[in-house]
Amino acid sequence: MRTAGRNASRRRYGRLCHRAIPLVLLAGCTLTPAPAPLPMQQQLARDQLRIHSNFELPTKHRLFNELAARRNDVHELLGLPVSDEPIHVYLFDSPQTYSSYLRQRFPDFPDRRAFFVETDTRLEVFAYWGDRVAEDLRHEVAHGYLHAVVPGLPLWLDEGLAEYFEVPRTADGRHRSHLRRLHQAVDERRWTPNLKRLESLATPGQMSQQDYAESWVWVHWLLESSAEHRKLLRRYLARLRVTGTAPPLSQLVHAQFPDANARLLKWLARLSEEQVSPANE
Repeated sequence: MRTAGRNASRRRYGRLCHRAIPLVLLAGCTLTPAPAPLPMQQQLARDQLRIHSNFELPTKHRLFNELAARRNDVHELLGLPVSDEPIHVYLFDSPQTYSSYLRQRFPDFPDRRAFFVETDTRLEVFAYWGDRVAEDLRHEVAHGYLHAVVPGLPLWLDEGLAEYFEVPRTADGRHRSHLRRLHQAVDERRWTPNLKRLESLATPGQMSQQDYAESWVWVHWLLESSAEHRKLLRRYLARLRVTGTAPPLSQLVHAQFPDANARLLKWLARLSEEQVSPANE
């Protein structure tokens, strides 16, 4: 099982009991409460997405239209094929019902507004309907679109791409809060780009907000700064998709662009100087 979110984690769970039997016959098997029910009151289909909720939603909600459109954005921008594997999105009506379900099904998960979960047979997103649901769903559904076609994504790249796609489509991947964080860190001389260090982060718990921001800016630079950079990333993803393995992306980046760090800082400075719409928040 693989999970992702603002702070992803990897866990494996076994079943405590295979079937219910009288307590007096239990031997080394602990009974646990049945999980809170999944939201299944309403179900909507949007191409690859299967959206389930425990409250009524407009069948043509603009957020779901945007999420469906993002499918083509992801695959056209990255040069990936489109998958028809369903991504099940479970929407709870409140933080309380969401937390209750996750505490019982995934008791070791950290407290996050939304999660993407990948198993051998299913791609699932869990979230609640709140003020930041659009941002959360854009992020987690992007994980689903990526994992449906590319195995073995490095942690930093998986999160960097999801951060790129979590902003509205009109933002061109510009993440204002990450941009501000990195610009300030450069001004205060407490950060320089280090892609190899990002690649060394093996677990999501090791990723700080600064690491998410750096992952985003590497992805944004690769996708938006030049056709050469985008081509390099697309070739890397194609290799992962076909073979399941690839050398660290840092090796390929620095071999082709020895001045990659300087290029990235120049790109960051350019983004910081430009007036960015508040819609990119």
